[in-house]
Amino acid sequence: MEQEEEELIVKGEDREGCGGACTRCKAGPLADRLSTFVVLTEEDEEVIKSVVDGTTPSYSLESKLGDCKRAAAIRREAVQRMTGRSMEGLAFEGFDYESILGQCCEMPIGYVQVPVGVAGPLLLNGIEYVVPMATTEGCLVASTNRGCKAINTSGGATSVVLRDGMTRAPVVRFGSAKRAAELKMFLEDPGNFDTVAVVFNRSSRFAKLQDVRCALAGKNLYARFMCSTGDAMGMNMVSKGVQNVLDFLRTDFPDMEVIGISGNFCSDKKPAAINWIEGRGKSVVCEAVIKEEVVQKVLKTTVPALVELNMLKNLAGSAMAGALGGFNAHASNIVSAIYIATGQDPAQNVESSHCITMMEAVNDGKDLHVSVSMPSIEI
Repeated sequence: MEQEEEELIVKGEDREGCGGACTRCKAGPLADRLSTFVVLTEEDEEVIKSVVDGTTPSYSLESKLGDCKRAAAIRREAVQRMTGRSMEGLAFEGFDYESILGQCCEMPIGYVQVPVGVAGPLLLNGIEYVVPMATTEGCLVASTNRGCKAINTSGGATSVVLRDGMTRAPVVRFGSAKRAAELKMFLEDPGNFDTVAVVFNRSSRFAKLQDVRCALAGKNLYARFMCSTGDAMGMNMVSKGVQNVLDFLRTDFPDMEVIGISGNFCSDKKPAAINWIEGRGKSVVCEAVIKEEVVQKVLKTTVPALVELNMLKNLAGSAMAGALGGFNAHASNIVSAIYIATGQDPAQNVESSHCITMMEAVNDGKDLHVSVSMPSIEI
């Protein structure tokens, strides 16, 4: 259909008569590219009405129209009409909607812009890194950058990965606690480990089973499988391995009822003592010695003051609050900002920011030794 024959339905700000004086016109081409100004056709209007009245499911628009951006625009307008709320503040243009189809977000209506700053350079294990941080919290990047400066000026930091293993813990049920205990003993018997590992590892060339630990709650068994996952965070990888083992176990344990591939004994995206104690993902310790003059000039304080504050706040104060893995000032701030900037799962900040910060005076009390131990960085 020729454009002049189409009925153009314009949603958003009416620019006619503004004479170039409106906010969007003043902002220029960039604002145009990222604006929420959406032009819809008469055909689009019919589809919008069908979504609003429930005739066309919103989730089916991409497959029905064959155009991901158009589907998002129609869905966006349908949401506005159903809720009576404007989407003007949510960016729409300038995004590749095809790239997320079947990948990372269903039923999109736009996208959120988060500013990304950089802290650093950070000298770690003899290598300089620039740290990307996505945040809307003022001073977070600046304070992190100041910490990087203090570390670099003092000669850098050293880190060690103590353990690297992702976990998944299915829950299965038997007719009796005795029968559940028999499976526990089978899985934890060192003589059976190689057999179970072969079954677990067969679905991936990267997944390598490291350990199986079980816990009973009556006749319910929770088996926590831990495996290495290469460069991947590895949740899908370990889940497939667990399914392999469950299928294998049915031969000798036909009375086993699988309740869930995850029984929350893993434990994923929830604060849990088992992650704090046993670790999940990367278990890491990092340390640095900050020189006295750097503490005074860069951090604007003294070594005794920092040691006392860390003891009374991060250790004693957190203990008074009954903290679980929260013996630090604000590790979650930095972890979340880095996760969002680098495409990690921000929900896993819950356990990834488990951290204990230790500080003590060294070198005859002049310098500051500081360390962070983080047992469950999932990345």
